[in-house]
Amino acid sequence: MNDTPRAAGLPVRLEVCVDSVASATAAAAGGADRVELCCALAEGGLTPSDGLVRLVRQRVELPVHVLLRPRAGDFCYDDDELATMQADLERLARLGIDGVVLGALGPGGTVDREATARLMAAARPLSVTFHRAIDVTRDAHEALEVLLNLGVDRVLTSGQEATALAGAAVIADLVEQAGDRLAVMAGAGVNAATAAALVQRTGVGEVHASCRHTWPSPMTWRNPRCYMGAPDGPDEYQRTGTEAARVQALRAALRTLER
Repeated sequence: MNDTPRAAGLPVRLEVCVDSVASATAAAAGGADRVELCCALAEGGLTPSDGLVRLVRQRVELPVHVLLRPRAGDFCYDDDELATMQADLERLARLGIDGVVLGALGPGGTVDREATARLMAAARPLSVTFHRAIDVTRDAHEALEVLLNLGVDRVLTSGQEATALAGAAVIADLVEQAGDRLAVMAGAGVNAATAAALVQRTGVGEVHASCRHTWPSPMTWRNPRCYMGAPDGPDEYQRTGTEAARVQALRAALRTLER
């Protein structure tokens, strides 16, 4: 691991993952540099609707990168799922987005080079981020080399651990391996309390966070006998979303590294 502190004065870009118009505007108000837009964050994020993309594009001036993921679960996609992703790409490009976030793996835990290349070709000239599918590959360094050869612009990773801080050693190695050929962005468990240490330990120039807050539903009438999802799933009378104050706190923590 690279233990050399990050040089002072270099800005760190902040991407905030959002799943609603309200969260996107909160991210912008809090000082985010970019938003990653998706839906179903409780399932790790899925491709959002046209309506959501269009409204976020209208309401915020930040770059908007959109997640391309047709279902929850693993990242090993069949031909129909890949065709769905390509069709989604075509419609998303017409909505004025700035980038896409994607990832595809083979059954053996390696990057699906053919599928990724196909999706990238459909995505250009948009910016392409390969998401945390890299964190479930058999070898992150091997995967990164494939992505470098494919010309991906950015990789989002937790260093193959539950949080980016726990995976800091691997992230630092990936930063060194990538050099200036692509951006390595650290994500998972990033907040105002962890950001400075994470950046100093890894040397990343970008971090990814959701800055989420939970609050009660405004519903006053509630039927305790009926569930829209699983009975042991998330509380259906709670809402979660990005909170501007948490984005501001994270932005302030990152600014301490610029002094």
